Amino acid sequence: MKELSLKYGCNPNQKPSRIFMKNGSELPIRIHNGNPGYINLLDAFNSWQLVKELKEATGLPAAASFKHVSPAGAAVANPLDEELKKVYFVEGMELSPIATAYVRARGADRMSSYGDFIALSDICDEQTASFISREVSDGIIAPGYTEKAFEILKNKRKGTYNVIEIDQSYIPEEIETKDVYGITFEQGRNNLKITKELLEERPTDNKSIPESAQIDLLIALITLKYTQSNSVCYVKDGQAIGIGAGQQSRIHCTRLAGNKADVWFLRQHPKVLNLPFKAEIRRPDRDNTIDVYISDDFEDVTNDGVWQQYFSEKPELLTRDEKKEWLLKMTGVSLGSDAFFPFGDNIERASRSGVTYMPSQGVNKG
Repeated sequence: MKELSLKYGCNPNQKPSRIFMKNGSELPIRIHNGNPGYINLLDAFNSWQLVKELKEATGLPAAASFKHVSPAGAAVANPLDEELKKVYFVEGMELSPIATAYVRARGADRMSSYGDFIALSDICDEQTASFISREVSDGIIAPGYTEKAFEILKNKRKGTYNVIEIDQSYIPEEIETKDVYGITFEQGRNNLKITKELLEERPTDNKSIPESAQIDLLIALITLKYTQSNSVCYVKDGQAIGIGAGQQSRIHCTRLAGNKADVWFLRQHPKVLNLPFKAEIRRPDRDNTIDVYISDDFEDVTNDGVWQQYFSEKPELLTRDEKKEWLLKMTGVSLGSDAFFPFGDNIERASRSGVTYMPSQGVNKG
């Protein structure tokens, strides 16, 4: 296939729309199912680059959840403990490596991942496809699919789910172009390799960085390559737990990502894990309800009696003091930024979300 016609571009009024190779060669993808749109494919190609680089840098299978050309989640196959399995609703299961990466990538910020595009660094297996089938998602890109995985995915969204296979051997041309207002921009592709060598310069008194934190720092920096600047990323235990992107002020990115990291950790509080949800509650409603429960607005909701829609009994309130006490336990978080922090307020905010490790340089996207 040398060209793929699309329904429309970014917006319905932007027609015609297509993707093709300028040199006339075959596209490096196969559409096995569905009819991906313009934004779908932007998410697919950016998320594929992200997981490909994560695997190259860490040696571990990787997954990403993309929304509107920025990652909502990214992770590598770091095994889940029983508590996190409960948080991600996969308790009691033995997970394949690529399924582990997917569950982590999807589970960190479930609200942002709603309706996402998924990327996997490895062949999609049956277990991963089964997890994907339960989620609201637009599509997936991967280097391949097992027969059973494809059977599961092709029936998602009443048979319209986008299933794309990418040629792993494809190497883009070194020069890339982009047209804006009829004017063509040209630049060398951002093919900088982010490796552990970038972490060797340590201008701090403490020169020791555990292996797990080095992997987390690599995940943060690689994830930041595929966000909209300004951007900040918090990572712990092999997964992004808070991504703040596309803000005009870096401190707003730090706060946004930090708040997401706090919610991720608060979801592990015993009161959250033991919420008495009704059996018939839908997964998106459950996720939204957890976020409301963690917020300071929940007391008003309980007073209004809205809780009866979701819980079999009135849950005990998670107080502000309890939340503060719980968040003090979060440590060992790694933080990356796509450029330097101009003021100390970023460091002060990051420290409140357990940040212990930071690289001495950003990824310099501009």
